[in-house]
Formats: sequence, structure tokens, C-alpha cells
Amino acid sequence: MSDGLAALTAQVRSDLARIAHPSMPWLTPVIAPDGRPALDVLIVGGGQSGLATAFALLRSRVSNILVLDKAEAGREGPWLTYARMPTLRSPKDFTGPDLDIPSLTYQSWHEATFGTDSWRELDLIPREYWADYLAWYREVLDLPVRNGCEVVDIAAAADGLLQATVRGKDGETTIHARKIVLATGQEGMGDWSIPEPLRHLPATRCVHSGAQIDFEALRGRRVAVIGAGASAFDNAAVALETGAARVDLLCRRAEIQLIQPYRWLTFRGFLRHFSELDDAWRWRFMRAVLELREGFPQHTYDRCAHHAAFHLHEGAPVVAARETSEGVVLQTANGEVIVDFVISATGITMDFAQRPELKRFAGNIARWTDRYTPEASERNDRLGAFPYLADDYALCERNAGETPWISNIHVFAIASTMSFGASGSSINAMTTAVPKLVHGLTRGLFRADIDKHWASFQAYDVKQAAVRRGT
Repeated sequence: MSDGLAALTAQVRSDLARIAHPSMPWLTPVIAPDGRPALDVLIVGGGQSGLATAFALLRSRVSNILVLDKAEAGREGPWLTYARMPTLRSPKDFTGPDLDIPSLTYQSWHEATFGTDSWRELDLIPREYWADYLAWYREVLDLPVRNGCEVVDIAAAADGLLQATVRGKDGETTIHARKIVLATGQEGMGDWSIPEPLRHLPATRCVHSGAQIDFEALRGRRVAVIGAGASAFDNAAVALETGAARVDLLCRRAEIQLIQPYRWLTFRGFLRHFSELDDAWRWRFMRAVLELREGFPQHTYDRCAHHAAFHLHEGAPVVAARETSEGVVLQTANGEVIVDFVISATGITMDFAQRPELKRFAGNIARWTDRYTPEASERNDRLGAFPYLADDYALCERNAGETPWISNIHVFAIASTMSFGASGSSINAMTTAVPKLVHGLTRGLFRADIDKHWASFQAYDVKQAAVRRGT
């Protein structure tokens, strides 16, 4: 560790010690059916959202927690896996996991690592730097993260506890917890989406953009990218930069989208209070945002456009695909495109049963379509499939009373978007979203223990002064 980073690490710990009030522990262990203390909160997912949630819980004196991630250490989240842009798209001065602690910001880390001149000259944050920052963040805060662990089932246990089955290198184990946070990123409540006309193609011919892709194997080949959002252009750019002979990007819209709606909603009022709006307003806003999808910045477009091998097709949804001796023939509204390989950058689908940890109770998770019926002009089946969440990010039952325990499972991922707007998985929303989530978690833990707190209060007899009476 450099001298600058060592000094910053010391400053972070000093700053946190200065704002530790109130520091009194307030939770007592709950014994699980296996005789061991249950966790107060189990966090599934050790990316930026899971780490920030763990930090906020520790600041709230909820220390009996654990973060699990199925990836190896340092490979959590998208930054070193399926994220294929050279830099983050957020402006460099957006804050997030720091939760408003100045010494914990990315800027502080960058200046301590590379110097103040480097920060001043920096345009956007390289994604590898962001991954390094998150690794330091985890270390300096001493967050309890266990890697190589995948949660494959969640069930009810005795005394209101949840039971998580965890698969690791040594087999399966069971962890009990009072609450579980699913900070599972993009596909946390379903899977990556591949359009129906492409689903019959083998993985040697077609994959989604979240998969591991051997771009070197595409050198000299013809590649089609389906979609026209930022990630579609990122994948097209990597294929071009690796030496693909031709890359066709197929956009179903008549014109590619140039507006980035997420930039508009980055203000405190929206980030903090959107979830408090009624269902009609929440639906209206998020339908407009999510139907626009995520726009791309100029440099993302330019990264593709300066290649002569790049071809953009607007108004070209894929309606059919077939394998031939010449390659994969994609039938679009504008004619045929013949390629060797297809990358589908078409987002995610909400399909709870696709997730092993949700499969047991997937059929009783309330969706937006179960709770709100928009006007005919505003209907959208894709968005109606999102989970309808309570004000603490908790799952709600579709049929009350069948699985009441799922109210202790909280979703802090892309699937929370319809209920909370930009929150889980969004860097710039963390400073408002994480406190809202943790407020809900601590509220639930406090209410569940109210009898214990009353008994503790009645037994409290610590005198603050000694009074002498008489002579």
C-alpha cells in the first residue's frame, strides 16, 4: 500500500470513530434451530450494493451480518467480467458507496493513489480503477465477505427465521438469518433476455451480453449485436477492436435513442421520494424511463462508428433466425443479415422461478401486475412482471398468508427499479437508497424485538449520580 493510501486508510478509520454515536449495541442473538446464533442480516451479493449495505448496517450497530458472493474475491459485480466499457458512464464526481463520508469517496481514493493532478485531469473513471476502489473499500471497512458461496435456496425456519442453503467448494451448508438482502445485480430476479426468434440457436452461435465471450475467437468473423443501448455498443466495440470482420448492430426502434433518462432523475427529490409516490405516478415515471432504456454517451458511439466494419441498422427488429451453411441468417424488418455469431444485448427478464434461491416461493411473489392496473395506453407486460416491493424493499405476497416469511427478504437490485426508481445497482442513488433500505431493516429488527427492549428498559437501573440525604 502506498504512503498516500495508507494515510487515507487511517483517516477513514479516524473519521468513522468520530461519528460512531450512538455506539451502544442494541441487538441480542437469536438462536437458530441448529443451536447456533442466527445472523441478523445475510446479504447475498458482494458487489457495490452489497458492500454499501453492509457498511450502513455496521454504522447502525447491526454487526451480526455476513455478505456472500459466488464469485472469487475481486471479481464481484460486472466490472471485470461482462462490463465492456473502458470507463464508468457516471460523471467522476458522483458519489455512492461512501454514503457521504468524504474520506471514503472515490475521489479521495484516486487522489491518494494517483495524486491530485491525476484527479483533476481525469475525465471518466476507468472501470478497473472502480474495481480496485471497491476492493480497498471492502478492506478499509473490514466488511465480513465470504466468496465462492452461492445461495441456492431460501426457506422458512422456526421462530420466524429464514434458512439459506449455501453451496461452496466444500458442499452445501445452512445459514439462518432474521433478514436476507438480495443485492444480486442485474439478473437477480430472473435472467438475461434473449429474444424469442433467437432462443433456438446454440450457444456456439448466440449468447447474451452478460455471458463470458471469447472475443478473440471472433477475429475475422461476422458479428451481429441485437439491441441499441449502451451495453450493445460496448459489445460491438470490443468485437470491432478485437478484429471482427464486420459488426452489424440491429436496433428495433426507427431511430436509436440519444437521450439518457437516468441523467434527469439524478436529483435528491426524485431519488429520495420517488418510492413514496402512489402507484399511478410510480408506474408513469418508470414506464417512461424503462421504455426509453439506457442511452449511450458520444464516446461510446464514436468507439464503434470510426470502424469501417461497423454497420448500424435502425428499424430492424429480428423476426426470425436460421442456421445455414453460410452462417446465421437473421430476418429483420429491413431484410436479411448473415453473420457467424450473435450477441444479444437486450436486457433482463423478470422470471423468479429461474433463480434457484427464489424457486420455492416464486409463485407467491407479488408482481406489479398483481397490484396495479394502468390505463390501456400505459400497459407494459415486461414492466408488470417486476416485483412489487414494500416500503422497506421487502417482497410482498401475491396471496396473503401462504408465505408470510418472505416479508423478511429484501430486494436491493435492478429488480427494485419499478418500486424505488434508481436504487439497487445505481451508483449515484446509493446515498439515498442505502439509508432507506437500512432504515427498513433496522425498523423490522427493532419492532420484532420490542418485548425484549421493554424488558431491558424496565430492568435498567444505572444511576448517574450519588445523592446524600440528611446529615
